[in-house]
Amino acid sequence: MRINLFIIVYCIIIVLSVMYATQPLQPLLAKQFDISIIKASQFTAVIMLFLAISPIVYGYVLEKVCAKKMLTYSSIILLITNIFLGMAKSYEMFLTLRICEALVVPAILTALMSILANTDKENIKFNMSIYVASTVFGGLVGRLFSGFIATNFSYEYVFYSLSAALFVSILLIQKLSFEGDAKLVKPKLNDIVTILKDKRFALVYFIMFCMFFVFGGVLNILPFRVKDISDSVNEFQISLLYLGYGMGIVVSLASKRIVGFFKNEVNTIIISISFFLFILVFLVTSNVIYLFVLLFLFCIGMFTVHTVSTGLANSMKASQKSLTSGMYLSFYYIGGATGSFLPSIIYKYFGWDIMIYCFVFILLVVLLVTYKNRELFNH
Repeated sequence: MRINLFIIVYCIIIVLSVMYATQPLQPLLAKQFDISIIKASQFTAVIMLFLAISPIVYGYVLEKVCAKKMLTYSSIILLITNIFLGMAKSYEMFLTLRICEALVVPAILTALMSILANTDKENIKFNMSIYVASTVFGGLVGRLFSGFIATNFSYEYVFYSLSAALFVSILLIQKLSFEGDAKLVKPKLNDIVTILKDKRFALVYFIMFCMFFVFGGVLNILPFRVKDISDSVNEFQISLLYLGYGMGIVVSLASKRIVGFFKNEVNTIIISISFFLFILVFLVTSNVIYLFVLLFLFCIGMFTVHTVSTGLANSMKASQKSLTSGMYLSFYYIGGATGSFLPSIIYKYFGWDIMIYCFVFILLVVLLVTYKNRELFNH
């Protein structure tokens, strides 16, 4: 069992590294391909968009599929696309390859989650917290690693190195002792409407859509903002700004204590949104050191809301758990995808400060709606 857990954690870290590796490189890639910030933002947004729609699409295409086979074939495709990403010489080619990656990343994560949930059913809650912590760690490692490699070697080597790591993961997958199927959700429109009619679910999905919209927007535009403050900042220094992302690991593992401290889940969510909003206001600073510190606090607010909301969404309905959690992820990633793209338009035409003030307005609405509906969770 331990070897299975190690292999799954390694694979999650590598896949999330692939997903977020382009983020600190976006100003470099924009320069390399002579494209705008809006086009460069698509390299991260496209994968999030597919993560949002995949739970629905895959459920219709594949009701049952061997998890290990899906994992192997999808990882091989990801390996090949990463090699070609290092060779891509045009924006169109690079984006096409990222779309190919966007198609297989959800398949890999679905297979990994399915194996993790079914290999050790007694420790499912612990395993899911390991899954969340691994995705956060992968996102952090991917950003730091790509910034370091791009600064000290060249950006092409970021993708070649990730290909080598993916090759190792393909070898490790063969050692997984799991031969079951990944059962995918085939959602019916009636079921989705019924869940959304439950105001509690509608509220949790609304909160996470808006939270990840703002969070994704800040993190995706951050490299461009830092380059505007000082052109001498290199890719590795940009990637260090994402160190605060590691707070997600601490928060996901300490979520029970945090909820206990604030008495219940709804209080925790309201206080965390308020904290997130409070820190957001100060991001208008043009001091890179302040930005670095503020982002640690910013990530604490985001990941507290995310971790507590995940637990809340999973505990509200005894049946259809896979559908409610699939819908949670869809709203979460649609927020992330639109947040990785739309704010780049605001930033390009109106600047960083106006973009932050737009985010402040969105979060004030979220806070007001959540506070007004807090009684929904007392039943």
